[in-house]
Amino acid sequence: MKPAPRRESVGEHMRPAAARARADETAAGVLARFAAEKAASVELICVVDEAGRLQGALPLARVFALAPAARLGTAMEREYPRVAPEDDQEHAASLALHHGVDSLPVVNGSGKLVGMMPAQALLQVLRTEHVEDLHRLAGIQRETARARHAIEDPPTRRARHRLPWLLAGLAGSALATAAMASFEATLRAKIAVAFFIPAIVYLADAIGTQSEAIAVRGLSLTRVRVGRLLSGELRTGMLIGATLGAIAFLPVFWVFGDARFAGAVASSIFAAGSIAAALGLLLPWLMARLRLDPAYGSGPLATVIQDILSIVVYFGVLRAFGV
Repeated sequence: MKPAPRRESVGEHMRPAAARARADETAAGVLARFAAEKAASVELICVVDEAGRLQGALPLARVFALAPAARLGTAMEREYPRVAPEDDQEHAASLALHHGVDSLPVVNGSGKLVGMMPAQALLQVLRTEHVEDLHRLAGIQRETARARHAIEDPPTRRARHRLPWLLAGLAGSALATAAMASFEATLRAKIAVAFFIPAIVYLADAIGTQSEAIAVRGLSLTRVRVGRLLSGELRTGMLIGATLGAIAFLPVFWVFGDARFAGAVASSIFAAGSIAAALGLLLPWLMARLRLDPAYGSGPLATVIQDILSIVVYFGVLRAFGV
């Protein structure tokens, strides 16, 4: 059986030496104590009870702004975001971004403070996840951590990272060829129809790739419902498709002198672009719902699906226009 992919957790980035304080301590007392102890990391003050359970937290900068006699218990944020050691590292980075904080306390199942995830670790996680997503968008599987340095790997390793999704693309290209073959009569009747296949397929791919790039990262960071995101991306695709179709109409009409054909090309660009934008968001979301990394739904797999749909849409519109 193939081993499950390694899950990178908060525990790998946790720093056990968190700055702890009691709720009844004053701001002046805490600052004096940390100065005497020469604490290595005090970017976040974690307020704990006698059992070590986290009661709240506040950044060090806020402690400096307090009156010297102010108690930490009254100034702390009781609902300060927190994570567990077993939580996924990307979830932690998303949580920190969502709440606008620089570091996170780490607690165990009973709420006891066991450490903190500092700002440097959160930045490293964001960079690592971003690089991994870029590789997956290109159809490169993360076989090992060395995939992050794919450009330095030997050719055999590079090929092994890239081939799986490209094989899926090869199978999809056969379906695209079959789709075109089914419209052979249309191609024979008007050879000019073939001239616009590359343009329509390319434009749909480009629009879809933009949506995928946004979705792969955005789906893990946003809290907006997918229905609202899909609606917005569909309207964006329709707006882009309508603009490109309108721009294409006049040159096609001027060259071929056929308003119906020019309208079919323009409408195909509009329809293919709209579908590609929606698919670019929907496919990564479906992969996430299947508990797969959303980035795996992009790159060659999404491209070949968009190509097939673009061809089918194009010829379907041509028939609807009677071309």
